Amino acid sequence: MTAPTRRRLGVGTALLAATALLAACGSGTPGQTADEDAEAGDREVVEFWHHTFTTPENEWYEQAVEDFNASQDEVFVNETVVPGDAWDEKMTAAQAAGTAPDVYPVPGRLNDGVRLGSYLALDDLLPAEAFEQVTDAAAEISQVDGTWYGYPLLLEPQRVLYWNKEIFTEAGLDPESPPTSWDELYEACEQIQPVLADGQFCIETFSDQDTLAWSTVAEQMHVAGHLPISEDWTTADATDPAYEELIEHYTTLYSEGYIPRQSLAAGNSAAPFGEEKVAMITQGSWGMSELVADYPEVVDHTGVAPTITSDGDQTESLTTVGNFKWVLDANSDNAEAAAAFIAYALAGDTDVLLPFFVDTQFTKAPAREDVAEAVNADPGAAEAPWSEVITEDVVPYTIGEPLYPWDVNVAMGLAIQQSMMGDVAPADALAEADATIEQIIEREDLPANRAELGD
Repeated sequence: MTAPTRRRLGVGTALLAATALLAACGSGTPGQTADEDAEAGDREVVEFWHHTFTTPENEWYEQAVEDFNASQDEVFVNETVVPGDAWDEKMTAAQAAGTAPDVYPVPGRLNDGVRLGSYLALDDLLPAEAFEQVTDAAAEISQVDGTWYGYPLLLEPQRVLYWNKEIFTEAGLDPESPPTSWDELYEACEQIQPVLADGQFCIETFSDQDTLAWSTVAEQMHVAGHLPISEDWTTADATDPAYEELIEHYTTLYSEGYIPRQSLAAGNSAAPFGEEKVAMITQGSWGMSELVADYPEVVDHTGVAPTITSDGDQTESLTTVGNFKWVLDANSDNAEAAAAFIAYALAGDTDVLLPFFVDTQFTKAPAREDVAEAVNADPGAAEAPWSEVITEDVVPYTIGEPLYPWDVNVAMGLAIQQSMMGDVAPADALAEADATIEQIIEREDLPANRAELGD
Protein backbone atom coordinates (compact mmCIF):
# COMPACT_ATOMS: atom_id res chain seq x y z
CA MET A 1 0.00 0.00 0.00
CA THR A 2 1.21 3.50 -0.72
CA ALA A 3 2.00 5.85 2.12
CA PRO A 4 -1.03 7.58 3.62
CA THR A 5 -1.87 10.81 1.88
CA ARG A 6 -1.44 13.91 3.97
CA ARG A 7 -4.69 14.91 5.63
CA ARG A 8 -5.76 18.38 6.67
CA LEU A 9 -8.40 17.51 9.24
CA GLY A 10 -9.28 19.83 12.10
CA VAL A 11 -9.17 18.78 15.74
CA GLY A 12 -12.40 20.43 16.81
CA THR A 13 -13.23 24.08 17.41
CA ALA A 14 -13.83 23.70 21.13
CA LEU A 15 -10.55 21.93 21.75
CA LEU A 16 -8.54 24.36 19.68
CA ALA A 17 -10.20 27.26 21.46
CA ALA A 18 -9.11 25.71 24.74
CA THR A 19 -5.51 25.33 23.57
CA ALA A 20 -5.45 28.94 22.44
CA LEU A 21 -6.04 30.01 26.04
CA LEU A 22 -2.77 28.42 27.13
CA ALA A 23 0.51 30.31 27.11
CA ALA A 24 2.96 29.15 24.47
CA CYS A 25 5.94 27.14 25.69
CA GLY A 26 8.36 28.98 23.41
CA SER A 27 11.81 27.73 22.49
CA GLY A 28 13.91 25.45 24.58
CA THR A 29 11.22 22.81 25.11
CA PRO A 30 12.90 19.57 26.36
CA GLY A 31 13.62 17.15 23.54
CA GLN A 32 13.26 19.69 20.76
CA THR A 33 15.92 20.63 18.26
CA ALA A 34 16.48 24.18 17.10
CA ASP A 35 14.66 23.37 13.84
CA GLU A 36 11.67 22.05 15.76
CA ASP A 37 11.65 25.15 17.96
CA ALA A 38 11.54 27.29 14.86
CA GLU A 39 8.79 25.19 13.30
CA ALA A 40 6.69 25.29 16.46
CA GLY A 41 6.88 29.06 16.56
CA ASP A 42 4.53 30.44 19.19
CA ARG A 43 2.27 27.38 19.20
CA GLU A 44 1.55 25.39 22.34
CA VAL A 45 4.07 22.52 22.39
CA VAL A 46 2.98 18.99 23.34
CA GLU A 47 5.66 16.43 24.10
CA PHE A 48 4.72 12.98 22.75
CA TRP A 49 6.89 9.93 23.44
CA HIS A 50 6.27 6.46 22.11
CA HIS A 51 8.08 3.14 21.89
CA THR A 52 9.86 1.81 18.86
CA PHE A 53 7.29 -0.41 17.16
CA THR A 54 7.24 -2.28 13.85
CA THR A 55 8.12 -0.36 10.70
CA PRO A 56 4.54 0.37 9.57
CA GLU A 57 3.52 1.40 13.09
CA ASN A 58 6.46 3.79 13.37
CA GLU A 59 5.55 5.27 10.00
CA TRP A 60 1.94 5.78 11.07
CA TYR A 61 2.98 7.52 14.30
CA GLU A 62 5.29 9.85 12.39
CA GLN A 63 2.60 10.60 9.81
CA ALA A 64 -0.05 11.25 12.46
CA VAL A 65 2.19 13.79 14.17
CA GLU A 66 3.12 15.46 10.88
CA ASP A 67 -0.49 15.66 9.73
CA PHE A 68 -1.74 17.00 13.05
CA ASN A 69 0.89 19.72 13.09
CA ALA A 70 -0.06 20.67 9.54
CA SER A 71 -3.80 20.63 10.23
CA GLN A 72 -3.88 23.66 12.53
CA ASP A 73 -1.66 26.39 13.92
CA GLU A 74 -2.41 26.42 17.65
CA VAL A 75 -0.63 23.22 18.81
CA PHE A 76 2.69 21.66 17.83
CA VAL A 77 3.45 18.04 18.75
CA ASN A 78 7.10 17.15 19.31
CA GLU A 79 7.59 13.40 18.74
CA THR A 80 10.29 11.40 20.54
CA VAL A 81 10.82 7.74 19.66
CA VAL A 82 12.26 5.66 22.52
CA PRO A 83 13.76 2.16 21.95
CA GLY A 84 11.73 -0.48 23.74
CA ASP A 85 14.61 -1.66 25.94
CA ALA A 86 15.21 1.91 27.16
CA TRP A 87 11.58 2.88 27.72
CA ASP A 88 11.17 1.96 31.38
CA GLU A 89 14.42 3.60 32.45
CA LYS A 90 13.81 6.78 30.45
CA MET A 91 10.20 7.15 31.54
CA THR A 92 10.98 6.46 35.21
CA ALA A 93 13.75 9.05 35.19
CA ALA A 94 11.55 11.62 33.47
CA GLN A 95 8.69 11.09 35.89
CA ALA A 96 11.05 11.41 38.86
CA ALA A 97 12.45 14.65 37.45
CA GLY A 98 9.04 16.06 36.57
CA THR A 99 9.86 16.09 32.85
CA ALA A 100 7.61 13.29 31.63
CA PRO A 101 5.97 13.84 28.23
CA ASP A 102 2.43 15.14 28.00
CA VAL A 103 1.18 12.15 26.00
CA TYR A 104 2.50 8.59 25.81
CA PRO A 105 1.18 5.08 25.13
CA VAL A 106 0.63 2.59 27.93
CA PRO A 107 0.14 -1.17 27.46
CA GLY A 108 -1.79 -3.30 29.92
CA ARG A 109 -4.04 -2.17 32.71
CA LEU A 110 -4.15 1.40 34.01
CA ASN A 111 -5.17 0.62 37.59
CA ASP A 112 -1.75 0.98 39.21
CA GLY A 113 -1.04 4.24 37.43
CA VAL A 114 -4.43 5.63 38.38
CA ARG A 115 -3.91 4.60 42.00
CA LEU A 116 -0.55 6.38 42.01
CA GLY A 117 -2.04 9.49 40.39
CA SER A 118 0.03 9.18 37.19
CA TYR A 119 -2.67 10.01 34.63
CA LEU A 120 -5.25 12.72 34.02
CA ALA A 121 -8.89 11.77 33.51
CA LEU A 122 -10.02 12.36 29.93
CA ASP A 123 -13.76 12.67 30.46
CA ASP A 124 -13.77 16.47 30.60
CA LEU A 125 -10.93 16.93 28.12
CA LEU A 126 -12.50 15.09 25.20
CA PRO A 127 -16.07 15.53 23.89
CA ALA A 128 -18.56 12.84 24.93
CA GLU A 129 -18.93 11.66 21.33
CA ALA A 130 -15.26 10.70 21.29
CA PHE A 131 -16.09 7.66 23.44
CA GLU A 132 -19.31 6.53 21.74
CA GLN A 133 -17.67 4.20 19.21
CA VAL A 134 -15.15 2.58 21.57
CA THR A 135 -15.72 -1.19 21.82
CA ASP A 136 -16.60 -2.77 25.14
CA ALA A 137 -13.32 -4.71 25.26
CA ALA A 138 -11.30 -1.57 24.60
CA ALA A 139 -13.31 0.46 27.11
CA GLU A 140 -12.59 -2.11 29.80
CA ILE A 141 -8.85 -1.52 29.63
CA SER A 142 -9.15 2.26 29.20
CA GLN A 143 -11.40 3.04 32.17
CA VAL A 144 -10.99 2.71 35.92
CA ASP A 145 -14.17 2.90 38.00
CA GLY A 146 -16.03 4.29 35.00
CA THR A 147 -13.59 7.13 34.38
CA TRP A 148 -11.57 7.34 31.16
CA TYR A 149 -7.84 7.54 31.87
CA GLY A 150 -6.68 6.35 28.45
CA TYR A 151 -7.90 6.49 24.88
CA PRO A 152 -7.43 3.10 23.17
CA LEU A 153 -5.68 2.53 19.86
CA LEU A 154 -5.82 -1.25 19.44
CA LEU A 155 -6.26 -4.73 20.86
CA GLU A 156 -4.08 -7.67 19.81
CA PRO A 157 -3.42 -11.27 20.91
CA GLN A 158 -0.04 -11.51 22.61
CA ARG A 159 0.74 -15.03 21.42
CA VAL A 160 0.03 -16.88 18.20
CA LEU A 161 2.10 -19.53 16.44
CA TYR A 162 4.04 -18.92 13.22
CA TRP A 163 5.60 -21.83 11.37
CA ASN A 164 7.80 -22.16 8.29
CA LYS A 165 6.01 -24.43 5.83
CA GLU A 166 9.16 -25.05 3.77
CA ILE A 167 11.07 -26.37 6.78
CA PHE A 168 8.09 -28.52 7.74
CA THR A 169 8.04 -30.01 4.25
CA GLU A 170 11.79 -30.67 4.31
CA ALA A 171 11.41 -32.41 7.68
CA GLY A 172 8.62 -34.64 6.35
CA LEU A 173 5.88 -32.88 8.32
CA ASP A 174 2.53 -31.75 6.97
CA PRO A 175 3.14 -28.08 6.11
CA GLU A 176 -0.52 -27.28 6.76
CA SER A 177 -0.75 -28.92 10.20
CA PRO A 178 1.25 -27.24 12.96
CA PRO A 179 1.51 -28.81 16.43
CA THR A 180 -1.30 -27.97 18.82
CA SER A 181 -0.06 -29.65 22.05
CA TRP A 182 3.23 -29.92 23.90
CA ASP A 183 3.63 -33.57 22.92
CA GLU A 184 3.04 -32.74 19.25
CA LEU A 185 5.59 -29.94 19.53
CA TYR A 186 8.27 -32.26 20.91
CA GLU A 187 7.58 -34.77 18.13
CA ALA A 188 7.77 -32.06 15.48
CA CYS A 189 11.04 -30.73 16.87
CA GLU A 190 12.58 -34.21 16.80
CA GLN A 191 11.86 -34.36 13.07
CA ILE A 192 12.88 -30.79 12.39
CA GLN A 193 16.24 -30.75 14.17
CA PRO A 194 18.07 -32.98 11.64
CA VAL A 195 17.30 -30.57 8.77
CA LEU A 196 18.41 -27.44 10.62
CA ALA A 197 21.74 -25.77 9.98
CA ASP A 198 24.07 -24.50 12.69
CA GLY A 199 22.50 -21.53 14.42
CA GLN A 200 18.96 -22.63 13.58
CA PHE A 201 16.46 -23.85 16.17
CA CYS A 202 13.12 -25.58 16.18
CA ILE A 203 11.19 -22.85 17.99
CA GLU A 204 11.69 -19.52 19.71
CA THR A 205 9.48 -18.97 22.75
CA PHE A 206 11.95 -16.66 24.53
CA SER A 207 13.72 -17.43 27.76
CA ASP A 208 14.32 -14.10 29.47
CA GLN A 209 12.55 -13.33 32.71
CA ASP A 210 10.53 -10.34 31.57
CA THR A 211 9.21 -11.94 28.38
CA LEU A 212 8.29 -15.10 30.28
CA ALA A 213 6.53 -12.87 32.81
CA TRP A 214 3.97 -11.55 30.33
CA SER A 215 3.92 -14.28 27.70
CA THR A 216 3.04 -17.18 30.03
CA VAL A 217 0.08 -15.64 31.89
CA ALA A 218 -2.52 -17.43 29.77
CA GLU A 219 -0.47 -20.65 29.93
CA GLN A 220 -0.54 -20.40 33.72
CA MET A 221 -4.32 -20.11 33.59
CA HIS A 222 -4.63 -22.89 31.02
CA VAL A 223 -2.62 -25.48 32.96
CA ALA A 224 -3.86 -24.66 36.47
CA GLY A 225 -7.25 -23.04 35.98
CA HIS A 226 -6.14 -20.07 38.06
CA LEU A 227 -3.39 -17.46 38.31
CA PRO A 228 -0.68 -17.45 41.02
CA ILE A 229 -2.67 -15.28 43.42
CA SER A 230 -6.15 -15.77 44.85
CA GLU A 231 -9.00 -13.89 43.19
CA ASP A 232 -9.34 -11.59 46.20
CA TRP A 233 -5.55 -11.04 46.26
CA THR A 234 -5.28 -12.13 49.88
CA THR A 235 -2.92 -15.08 49.38
CA ALA A 236 -0.35 -16.34 46.91
CA ASP A 237 -1.27 -19.44 44.93
CA ALA A 238 1.91 -20.24 42.99
CA THR A 239 2.75 -23.69 44.34
CA ASP A 240 0.12 -25.64 42.39
CA PRO A 241 1.84 -28.74 40.91
CA ALA A 242 0.32 -27.80 37.55
CA TYR A 243 2.78 -24.93 37.43
CA GLU A 244 5.59 -27.47 37.86
CA GLU A 245 4.35 -29.09 34.65
CA LEU A 246 4.56 -25.72 32.92
CA ILE A 247 8.13 -25.25 34.09
CA GLU A 248 9.03 -28.78 33.01
CA HIS A 249 7.70 -27.96 29.55
CA TYR A 250 10.10 -25.04 29.23
CA THR A 251 12.87 -27.13 30.74
CA THR A 252 12.35 -29.73 28.00
CA LEU A 253 12.50 -27.10 25.28
CA TYR A 254 15.68 -25.69 26.78
CA SER A 255 17.50 -28.92 27.65
CA GLU A 256 16.73 -30.59 24.31
CA GLY A 257 18.01 -27.59 22.40
CA TYR A 258 14.66 -26.95 20.78
CA ILE A 259 14.95 -23.28 21.77
CA PRO A 260 18.11 -21.14 21.77
CA ARG A 261 20.07 -20.79 25.00
CA GLN A 262 19.55 -17.05 24.82
CA SER A 263 16.75 -15.16 23.14
CA LEU A 264 17.63 -14.19 19.58
CA ALA A 265 15.78 -10.87 19.66
CA ALA A 266 13.62 -8.65 21.82
CA GLY A 267 10.53 -10.28 23.26
CA ASN A 268 8.18 -8.43 20.92
CA SER A 269 10.09 -9.16 17.70
CA ALA A 270 9.50 -11.81 15.04
CA ALA A 271 12.94 -11.17 13.53
CA PRO A 272 14.33 -14.65 14.36
CA PHE A 273 11.54 -16.17 12.28
CA GLY A 274 11.90 -13.64 9.49
CA GLU A 275 15.63 -14.37 9.34
CA GLU A 276 14.78 -18.11 9.25
CA LYS A 277 16.78 -18.82 12.38
CA VAL A 278 13.82 -20.77 13.76
CA ALA A 279 11.24 -23.07 12.21
CA MET A 280 8.52 -21.81 14.55
CA ILE A 281 7.97 -18.87 16.85
CA THR A 282 5.31 -17.95 19.39
CA GLN A 283 4.83 -14.23 19.01
CA GLY A 284 2.13 -11.60 19.20
CA SER A 285 -0.21 -11.07 16.27
CA TRP A 286 1.86 -7.97 15.50
CA GLY A 287 4.59 -10.32 14.29
CA MET A 288 2.85 -10.76 10.95
CA SER A 289 3.02 -7.07 10.16
CA GLU A 290 6.74 -7.13 10.97
CA LEU A 291 7.24 -10.07 8.61
CA VAL A 292 5.31 -8.43 5.79
CA ALA A 293 7.20 -5.16 6.19
CA ASP A 294 10.72 -6.43 6.86
CA TYR A 295 10.84 -10.05 5.65
CA PRO A 296 8.41 -10.30 2.71
CA GLU A 297 10.33 -13.24 1.24
CA VAL A 298 9.10 -15.55 4.05
CA VAL A 299 5.43 -14.52 4.01
CA ASP A 300 4.33 -16.96 1.29
CA HIS A 301 5.53 -19.96 3.29
CA THR A 302 4.46 -18.73 6.73
CA GLY A 303 1.55 -20.31 8.55
CA VAL A 304 -0.34 -18.65 11.39
CA ALA A 305 -2.33 -20.59 14.00
CA PRO A 306 -3.46 -20.42 17.63
CA THR A 307 -0.59 -20.92 20.05
CA ILE A 308 0.35 -24.39 21.28
CA THR A 309 -1.28 -25.46 24.55
CA SER A 310 -0.44 -28.15 27.06
CA ASP A 311 -3.30 -30.44 26.02
CA GLY A 312 -4.07 -29.23 22.51
CA ASP A 313 -7.30 -27.52 23.60
CA GLN A 314 -7.29 -24.25 21.69
CA THR A 315 -10.66 -22.99 22.90
CA GLU A 316 -9.68 -21.89 26.40
CA SER A 317 -7.13 -19.40 27.80
CA LEU A 318 -5.03 -19.23 24.65
CA THR A 319 -3.39 -15.91 25.30
CA THR A 320 -3.84 -12.55 26.91
CA VAL A 321 -4.97 -9.65 24.73
CA GLY A 322 -2.44 -6.88 24.48
CA ASN A 323 -3.33 -3.28 23.91
CA PHE A 324 -2.03 0.23 23.70
CA LYS A 325 -3.87 3.31 24.80
CA TRP A 326 -2.63 6.88 25.05
CA VAL A 327 -2.64 8.69 28.38
CA LEU A 328 -2.11 12.26 29.56
CA ASP A 329 0.53 12.63 32.22
CA ALA A 330 -0.83 13.96 35.50
CA ASN A 331 1.83 16.66 35.60
CA SER A 332 1.15 17.96 32.11
CA ASP A 333 0.86 21.73 31.82
CA ASN A 334 -0.65 21.34 28.35
CA ALA A 335 -3.63 19.09 29.02
CA GLU A 336 -6.07 20.76 26.62
CA ALA A 337 -3.51 20.93 23.84
CA ALA A 338 -2.48 17.31 24.40
CA ALA A 339 -6.14 16.24 24.38
CA ALA A 340 -6.53 17.97 21.03
CA PHE A 341 -3.81 15.72 19.62
CA ILE A 342 -5.48 12.59 21.01
CA ALA A 343 -8.81 13.74 19.60
CA TYR A 344 -7.26 14.09 16.15
CA ALA A 345 -5.17 10.90 16.05
CA LEU A 346 -7.36 8.40 17.92
CA ALA A 347 -10.87 9.81 18.35
CA GLY A 348 -11.43 11.63 15.09
CA ASP A 349 -11.85 10.79 11.41
CA THR A 350 -11.54 7.09 10.58
CA ASP A 351 -9.28 8.03 7.67
CA VAL A 352 -6.56 8.91 10.17
CA LEU A 353 -6.59 5.45 11.78
CA LEU A 354 -7.34 3.29 8.74
CA PRO A 355 -3.73 3.21 7.47
CA PHE A 356 -2.53 1.96 10.86
CA PHE A 357 -4.58 -1.24 10.63
CA VAL A 358 -4.19 -1.75 6.88
CA ASP A 359 -0.44 -1.16 6.83
CA THR A 360 0.07 -3.45 9.83
CA GLN A 361 -1.53 -6.12 7.67
CA PHE A 362 -4.78 -6.60 9.62
CA THR A 363 -2.98 -8.09 12.61
CA LYS A 364 -4.63 -5.85 15.20
CA ALA A 365 -8.21 -5.25 16.28
CA PRO A 366 -9.44 -1.64 16.13
CA ALA A 367 -10.67 -0.13 19.38
CA ARG A 368 -13.58 1.69 17.70
CA GLU A 369 -16.57 0.14 15.96
CA ASP A 370 -16.54 2.64 13.10
CA VAL A 371 -12.84 2.06 12.49
CA ALA A 372 -13.40 -1.72 12.48
CA GLU A 373 -16.06 -1.30 9.79
CA ALA A 374 -13.69 0.76 7.67
CA VAL A 375 -10.87 -1.76 8.12
CA ASN A 376 -13.06 -4.74 7.21
CA ALA A 377 -14.25 -2.92 4.10
CA ASP A 378 -10.71 -2.32 2.87
CA PRO A 379 -9.89 -4.49 -0.20
CA GLY A 380 -6.68 -5.68 1.42
CA ALA A 381 -8.54 -7.50 4.18
CA ALA A 382 -9.41 -10.33 1.80
CA GLU A 383 -5.73 -10.78 0.96
CA ALA A 384 -4.62 -11.35 4.55
CA PRO A 385 -5.70 -14.90 5.46
CA TRP A 386 -4.11 -14.64 8.90
CA SER A 387 -6.65 -11.96 9.80
CA GLU A 388 -9.41 -14.56 9.97
CA VAL A 389 -7.25 -16.84 12.15
CA ILE A 390 -6.61 -14.02 14.59
CA THR A 391 -10.18 -12.72 14.75
CA GLU A 392 -12.04 -16.06 14.68
CA ASP A 393 -9.64 -18.70 16.05
CA VAL A 394 -7.71 -16.69 18.63
CA VAL A 395 -9.45 -13.56 19.91
CA PRO A 396 -12.63 -15.35 21.11
CA TYR A 397 -10.53 -17.62 23.35
CA THR A 398 -8.29 -15.05 25.01
CA ILE A 399 -8.22 -13.71 28.55
CA GLY A 400 -7.65 -10.19 29.77
CA GLU A 401 -4.33 -9.07 31.15
CA PRO A 402 -4.25 -9.45 34.94
CA LEU A 403 -5.10 -6.50 37.14
CA TYR A 404 -2.54 -7.32 39.82
CA PRO A 405 0.85 -5.58 39.89
CA TRP A 406 3.48 -6.42 37.30
CA ASP A 407 5.77 -7.70 40.08
CA VAL A 408 3.54 -10.76 40.42
CA ASN A 409 4.15 -11.60 36.76
CA VAL A 410 7.88 -11.07 37.23
CA ALA A 411 7.96 -13.50 40.17
CA MET A 412 6.52 -16.24 37.95
CA GLY A 413 8.78 -15.31 35.03
CA LEU A 414 11.81 -15.62 37.26
CA ALA A 415 10.65 -18.98 38.60
CA ILE A 416 10.27 -20.38 35.09
CA GLN A 417 13.59 -18.95 33.90
CA GLN A 418 15.64 -20.16 36.85
CA SER A 419 14.18 -23.64 36.81
CA MET A 420 14.27 -24.20 33.05
CA MET A 421 17.98 -23.43 33.09
CA GLY A 422 18.56 -25.98 35.83
CA ASP A 423 19.41 -23.53 38.60
CA VAL A 424 16.48 -24.39 40.87
CA ALA A 425 14.08 -27.33 41.12
CA PRO A 426 10.56 -26.46 39.91
CA ALA A 427 8.94 -26.86 43.34
CA ASP A 428 11.62 -24.71 44.97
CA ALA A 429 11.37 -22.02 42.28
CA LEU A 430 7.61 -21.86 42.73
CA ALA A 431 7.95 -21.74 46.51
CA GLU A 432 10.23 -18.73 46.10
CA ALA A 433 7.74 -17.11 43.73
CA ASP A 434 4.95 -17.81 46.23
CA ALA A 435 6.93 -16.12 49.01
CA THR A 436 7.67 -13.13 46.78
CA ILE A 437 3.99 -12.75 45.90
CA GLU A 438 3.09 -12.87 49.59
CA GLN A 439 5.53 -10.01 50.15
CA ILE A 440 3.93 -8.06 47.30
CA ILE A 441 0.48 -8.65 48.79
CA GLU A 442 1.59 -7.20 52.11
CA ARG A 443 3.71 -4.39 50.70
CA GLU A 444 1.07 -3.15 48.26
CA ASP A 445 -1.95 -3.92 50.49
CA LEU A 446 -3.39 -5.83 47.56
CA PRO A 447 -6.60 -7.04 49.25
CA ALA A 448 -7.66 -3.44 49.77
CA ASN A 449 -6.72 -2.56 46.20
CA ARG A 450 -8.68 -5.54 44.89
CA ALA A 451 -11.73 -4.55 46.91
CA GLU A 452 -11.62 -1.09 45.35
CA LEU A 453 -11.69 -2.63 41.87
CA GLY A 454 -14.89 -4.58 42.54
CA ASP A 455 -15.81 -7.49 40.25
